[in-house]
Amino acid sequence: MMEKYTSKQVQIRRPDAVIYTILSDFNNFTPILADKVEGWNVEGDTCSFKVKGFTLRLRMIDKEPNKTVKVTGDDGSPFPFTFWVQLKGLAPDDTRMRLTLHVELNMMMKMMIGSKLQKAIDQIAEQIATSFNNAPI
Repeated sequence: MMEKYTSKQVQIRRPDAVIYTILSDFNNFTPILADKVEGWNVEGDTCSFKVKGFTLRLRMIDKEPNKTVKVTGDDGSPFPFTFWVQLKGLAPDDTRMRLTLHVELNMMMKMMIGSKLQKAIDQIAEQIATSFNNAPI
């Protein structure tokens, strides 16, 4: 069953173009993730890494400049999912961001991790906003 989890909207005090440029290129995640996951590797619009013994592959499947980045699990993903980053620039120093996760979960998995996924997507949105808002201009 396909489930949908949407983060709360967060405010980022940066232009949408700056946020999009960073989030639409997996290479920009290397300084953050290289020492937190095993085997971090980026090739174009795909990346792979190991978490708790599982190799995950992500692929950017759709990008609309300054508005959307869509990522999906590539070969070997434990379950089908698609993850969106949605940006809406209101002013040069005011961009609103929302994250959406569509994930295929059976009823048991939904009961076990559904609420954790909602909490996690809200936390990820907040962490992205905090990172941008606290970064030097």
